[in-house]
Amino acid sequence: MSRAVVFAYHNVGVRCLLALLARGVDVPLVVTHQDSPNEDIWFGSVAATAAAHGLKVITPDEANAAEVLAQVQAAEPDFLFSFYYRQMLGAPLLQAAPRGAFNMHGSLLPRYRGRVPVNWAIIHGETETGATLHTMEIKPDAGAIVDQMAVPILPDDTAQQVFDKVTVAAETVLWRSLPGLLDGSAVPQPQDLAKGSYFGGRKPEDGRIDSQWPAQRVHDFVRALTHPYPGAFADLPQGRLRLWQTRRESHGGSSPAPSRTELRLEEGRMLLACPDGAHLQVLAATLADEPLTADNFRVRLGASAVTLGA
Repeated sequence: MSRAVVFAYHNVGVRCLLALLARGVDVPLVVTHQDSPNEDIWFGSVAATAAAHGLKVITPDEANAAEVLAQVQAAEPDFLFSFYYRQMLGAPLLQAAPRGAFNMHGSLLPRYRGRVPVNWAIIHGETETGATLHTMEIKPDAGAIVDQMAVPILPDDTAQQVFDKVTVAAETVLWRSLPGLLDGSAVPQPQDLAKGSYFGGRKPEDGRIDSQWPAQRVHDFVRALTHPYPGAFADLPQGRLRLWQTRRESHGGSSPAPSRTELRLEEGRMLLACPDGAHLQVLAATLADEPLTADNFRVRLGASAVTLGA
């Protein structure tokens, strides 16, 4: 029986850990994260899943600490897997598994290497993304590809909806790749990194809307950052406006296009009028953390139209 140490977190971590166990892989050690009290934990628990299967679990602050390496080496793994674990693993850890270290990444590598690939793909208006199993190197998301699977991004899909699809793709990719990894017949194919780009992590302040963006870009930005993420926003004199759901309008409003994006109340609807002449209907929004609707628009904003940027 093959042995694997698993570094994992989030829904992809849960499902991929279960796939390993279902394929008969012995998992002597699971390394995961302690949930942060400052984060909205909307995803499954690797720690709870591992505990339910009687697996040893540790939650170190630093994955590359000497004591963690010692525990990994003592587990005598054939393989090391990383499934949405949030820290980079150093060379000593990668070398602790003689049959290889493998990572599951939430994009179609070499595109969208790096952090939060699902959110970045939606922000850039992609129509598909996916999951990729690849060998691990010191350089992030740069190793040879074992297998990958694409999933569609529909025009109104949110990041959570796409992430749910990516989770299924990750489980599928791992499930169908494991026989070849375990019997040694898998032949990973090198990436052409020139065909992709690396993207960094995102912070809540990165959700600020540029008032000169066209409507499609605003729509993609909103759905990439909506719940359970902090949201796309603009600061108004009355407080922070957060847009949680928008929809492209085929007929738009009756007023001319503004030089900067305006939030308008027209014919009983909240509309974003964008500089490209296109409009978005605002289906869900908050102002200063309280719901903003067509019914309270004039009361909350004191006008029937406001500009999102100076």
